[in-house]
Amino acid sequence: MTDAVTSPSRTPAGSRGRWWFPTLVGYRREWLTSDIIAGLAAGAVVVPQAMAYATIANLPVQVGLYTCIIPMLVYALLGGSRAMSVSTTSTVATLTATTLVTTTTAAGADDPMGALMALTMLVGVMLVIARLLRLGSLVENISTATVLGIKIGVGGTVAVGQLPKLLGETSNASGEGFFRSILAALEAFDSVNWPTVALSAASIVIILLCKRFVPKIPGTLVVVALGILLVWLAHIDESGVALVDPVPSGLPVPGLPDLTDLGALVPGALAIAVMVFLETAAVARGIRRTSEPPIDADQELLAAGAANLAGTFFSVLPSAGGFSQSAVNQSAGARTQLATLVTVALAVLVALFLGPVVSLLPQATLAAMVLVAVAGLIDIPTLVRWARISAVDFWIALVVAVIGLTGGLLAAVAAGVAVTLILVLRELNIPRLEVVGERDGRVAIRTLRGLYTANALANERAIIDLALTRPEPVRAVILDARRLDTVTITVLDTLADLDRELAAQGIVLHIAALPERASVIATRTDWYQGLIAAGRVHAHVAEALAAPV
Repeated sequence: MTDAVTSPSRTPAGSRGRWWFPTLVGYRREWLTSDIIAGLAAGAVVVPQAMAYATIANLPVQVGLYTCIIPMLVYALLGGSRAMSVSTTSTVATLTATTLVTTTTAAGADDPMGALMALTMLVGVMLVIARLLRLGSLVENISTATVLGIKIGVGGTVAVGQLPKLLGETSNASGEGFFRSILAALEAFDSVNWPTVALSAASIVIILLCKRFVPKIPGTLVVVALGILLVWLAHIDESGVALVDPVPSGLPVPGLPDLTDLGALVPGALAIAVMVFLETAAVARGIRRTSEPPIDADQELLAAGAANLAGTFFSVLPSAGGFSQSAVNQSAGARTQLATLVTVALAVLVALFLGPVVSLLPQATLAAMVLVAVAGLIDIPTLVRWARISAVDFWIALVVAVIGLTGGLLAAVAAGVAVTLILVLRELNIPRLEVVGERDGRVAIRTLRGLYTANALANERAIIDLALTRPEPVRAVILDARRLDTVTITVLDTLADLDRELAAQGIVLHIAALPERASVIATRTDWYQGLIAAGRVHAHVAEALAAPV
């Protein structure tokens, strides 16, 4: 059956490139019912889930609720993914918690809300700057192994952080890091509240059963309703089951960020910005139907940046595309971002009228939802599979995960990005040469990668070695320079040195097919002008092969 979504080739003329509501271009009336149903289904998942993620960062649950309003609305306006739902994710919430704890502790601040607004603002600014610099494809170069390691670190850290709430411990069970959190929970075990343990276990089982046997029924909504009903009708809070803090009714009140500790927030904001884009781009591409327009990385950077900037003034968590709610959105039939507008409307209704009801929600219910959500991040089977396929990817993921569990998630992100850059540079610096022609003692060599400062010397040595190890004596080397769109002083000096080194071996260097932009720069040097005067600069390799030595 042909998918009904408009393909890029069928986009109405005059509407391409429209920056506002791009997913509504060519909207069909028959999609309306599907979008409304999908928006309600996604809202049933994303609203309680976002409130749960707010507790990861030790923030009031209404912060998570507000995150389902402003950022989602802005992404619906600018985003290019038809079915993606943007609020916050466990990874982003955990990085937010780490950053806020570090900053507020160092500054001695009691209220993290001002710092949260400043952090969200920084994330938005960084994403918008990345869009202006067209860094979408660059950010995507962060390796899959790095992302897996970060997610394992996030999953483990968040999971153990929920233990005190799942067990209903009343003694101090706080601990920093994976192992200290486990130790703190064990030391406080004598204060376990068994009704809370029973509620936690039942909530986890219900969510898993719904996911396994009735995936169209949101298990998170079921356990939220169950928890509220048990408090309302059975008064389980009188047995020591802790409830969330009272949730005020009403829409978020605009405010201004606290810029006092802006510098201290920058490292964490950078890590969050990277993860926001990685998750948003991954989800957008992962749920895209083949008949839908391709995902533009730079457009996603702009949409995510604008969503965070707009949310700055309404006390929201940094926002990214979430896979679980997006998958629910798509599976329920979402055709466009109109479904997201329905989800936003649902979140507004909850904020306006259901605050007192949400205040009856047990903390253990939210903790169970978080635990199930982050358990999927601890992807040990993939790690084991990588150990058999690629030792390099396995060790990168493992090291980043261990750093995340022991040294903190910000350190893991930094280590992962650094390792990725090292591997990319190492790969780029390995010379890749190809012989593209030979004739009468002349050999034409093409560099399969561009020359730049870091790999110029390695390529010079590789070209000399190739010329000296040919089966037949080489009298001339023709360098096919078509990939040198730009040249630097270092590259020109290296080419001049290559000319001298080959000449010492009785070999003449010719340059062929140098692009015009690079040629303009090279002509400013005496060495290149000498090559031109000697007739050793050619427009094509074939011309150079035919030239006299």
